[in-house]
Amino acid sequence: MTARTRTRLAVLLATSVVVLAGCGNDDDPQANDPNDQPTKSAEPSRTPKPSGEPSASQSDSGEPARVAVPLYFVGDTPQGPRLFREFQQVEADNPVDEALAIVAAGAADDPDYRSLLPEGTPTLVQGDTSQAIGVNIPVEWMDRPDGMSAKEANLAIQQLVYTVQGALQTRAPVEFFTDGLSPVLGVDKSEFKAAPQNDVLAFVNVTQPQQNSEPGATFTASGVANSFEATVPWHVLDASGTTVLEGFATADGWGDHLYPWQSEVDASALPPGTYTFVAMTDDPSDGEGAGPTEDTKTFVLH
Repeated sequence: MTARTRTRLAVLLATSVVVLAGCGNDDDPQANDPNDQPTKSAEPSRTPKPSGEPSASQSDSGEPARVAVPLYFVGDTPQGPRLFREFQQVEADNPVDEALAIVAAGAADDPDYRSLLPEGTPTLVQGDTSQAIGVNIPVEWMDRPDGMSAKEANLAIQQLVYTVQGALQTRAPVEFFTDGLSPVLGVDKSEFKAAPQNDVLAFVNVTQPQQNSEPGATFTASGVANSFEATVPWHVLDASGTTVLEGFATADGWGDHLYPWQSEVDASALPPGTYTFVAMTDDPSDGEGAGPTEDTKTFVLH
């Protein structure tokens, strides 16, 4: 390890105990992901805005407070594997390490999602958002594993970058460490920035309803999308796969990145049972192109 990396790692370790403020908002977790509002280039800012106060909750039983954090997993799309976002509740005292462990394990609530990361668990070195974020990786992650393509390696790295930035509410770049600054999955850079959303994210993503949730007879469906003319069609399917409700949302924009969308869903006329909410991108090719991107969530009505 060189003197430069030894000194830098010492600084990172000295600042590793950081209060991670503002990691979750139970009412609107989507608002806590800085990647919802990217710059035109969708690259991290070196002067991120300071986080607000955390919105953690503690049960009457005295269990640890928990916060919602955005996690990024891999799913299939017409453009190939892309990143989908899923919010999960983690303990508020160490949300970044918990988020990294969940992503590395591929422990998504949605069965359509997975992880490209090898076996092992990364951990936060430091989260000082005024500079690059430091993440320790298993030494085995320095080289690209057999059978992993360069494209898969880069997408796996973006899983980590987007998840850490979301948990810390910053777009600061990420540095990876083993014994000093280190390559990760065979990619050797001093810093890793969030790739442009159109290059790595699925073009539609459902935030609400959450997988296996019970949203009630009327609820607000929401998410993010980059869809033709900002149109986001949606369907509700019954257990047989038959469409029993349909509508569309209008996102806040389209073209340069993903934009928030939401739509009111009135399922009060449906009988109790298990249903699937499907949001998709609009298909201007009328079936001649690759087809729409979809994201699905199973929910229960009582």
